[in-house]
Amino acid sequence: MKWFGKGSDNVEDARGLSGGKTMLGGGIGLIIIIAGLFFGTDLTGLVSQLPLGETNQAEVKKGSNNDPELKFVSGVLESTEQIWDEEFSKMGKTYVHPKLYVFTGSTPSACGFAESAVGPFYCPADRKVYIDLSFYTELKDRFGAAGDFAQAYVVAHEVGHHVQNLLGISEKVERARSSLSKTEYNKLSVKLELQADFLAGLWANHARKLKDFEMDPGDLEEALTAANAIGDDNLQKQSSGQVVPDAFTHGTSAQRVYWFKKGFDTGDINQGDTFSSTRL
Repeated sequence: MKWFGKGSDNVEDARGLSGGKTMLGGGIGLIIIIAGLFFGTDLTGLVSQLPLGETNQAEVKKGSNNDPELKFVSGVLESTEQIWDEEFSKMGKTYVHPKLYVFTGSTPSACGFAESAVGPFYCPADRKVYIDLSFYTELKDRFGAAGDFAQAYVVAHEVGHHVQNLLGISEKVERARSSLSKTEYNKLSVKLELQADFLAGLWANHARKLKDFEMDPGDLEEALTAANAIGDDNLQKQSSGQVVPDAFTHGTSAQRVYWFKKGFDTGDINQGDTFSSTRL
């Protein structure tokens, strides 16, 4: 893919910082993140209630357009802003832009103290997408999902969680936690994640119509390869050699591919209700 825009103003580059002061709830927050999800997650409820610590925001700088990696994710974020501005306007709502926080190693967030091993995640408490760009190397080397559109899919998926947060979907899922067994709540988590995949596909559908955006041959396949690579069944096979459906929190590879593709094919947010769909 190619992006010819100037890039988003909502990228914060914290690479090279020490991570600021550790948050009071940081360790607990990280445990919740790791225990709950591996890649792209809603962190409402318990995590968002953790007491906040301090981040040395004075040291955080806007991303430099001279940095190719940062310029790329900044462009992807800018394209999501344009798409979701329009989609929310159609719904009679105002889209509040999230921040993209780029860090190295570890960082405090309003959802806990996170490390690169957690993978990219969205924190609803501060409305930021957190990413260590080294994750893209892991995506390519460990999961065989190379290519810039696979990388764009990662950002678009996390922004999808932001959309869910703004629409109140994440909160509804979190409120249901206390009344459900772990297995039943995991099923809701899967539906939440698959919807974020759908929203990423919707972004891709509309982004290709933007004047500053250009899809290259093979881009769609890159995103589908990434979605397939990080399915729960595939991850479980890699880690333990066994597949435990009751422990799924994101959906199978086939499900993730299906819902991203459905978002891409329809471009219609009304087609993305994974919670009432008879097919997951």
